[in-house]
Amino acid sequence: MTEIVLFHHAQGQTEGFIGFADELRAAGHTVHTPDYFDGRTFTSVEEAVGYRDEVGREELMRRAGAAVDGLPAEVLWMGMSLGAVFAQLEAQTRPGALGAVFLYGVLPPEALGSTWPAGLPAQVHGMVDDPWIDWDAEVAPFAEASGAEVFRYPGTRHLFGEVGNVDYDSDAAGLLRERVLAFASRVG
Repeated sequence: MTEIVLFHHAQGQTEGFIGFADELRAAGHTVHTPDYFDGRTFTSVEEAVGYRDEVGREELMRRAGAAVDGLPAEVLWMGMSLGAVFAQLEAQTRPGALGAVFLYGVLPPEALGSTWPAGLPAQVHGMVDDPWIDWDAEVAPFAEASGAEVFRYPGTRHLFGEVGNVDYDSDAAGLLRERVLAFASRVG
């Protein structure tokens, strides 16, 4: 099966995040879950964003990169929200990536200082009216540059695929999992 690196969102490695990783493992995939928050988790997005800002994006990027040093090049990079940025950076800059899955956000490739690798498959998942996703300024340019599959789910929630999160939506989460598992099997 596929080797996957899954970067957590700004609330850290919550039970719902670990549960998602475990579902990927149960499907036969090897999943690495780097923790660049030193074990800290947050119950609210506001607290999480405060911690992100306190530590600083550059330091978090350094931690995330250090956490994946030594892993094979041939992995599927996956990230949730804040973690999508780290997954995108690795997929764009490390030769050999199998693909990328971005849950709850993505940036235009040039925002990370490089272009999207030709032929590298990707998926983007998010809710249509998620206030944390800019579909026009971020997702659309990424999709145009990468040819990514873009899945827009009805609703306003952010971390809708995470069991136990206040944003959880069982119908959308079920469809998201189905699509992500199919993609992981296909690229592996």
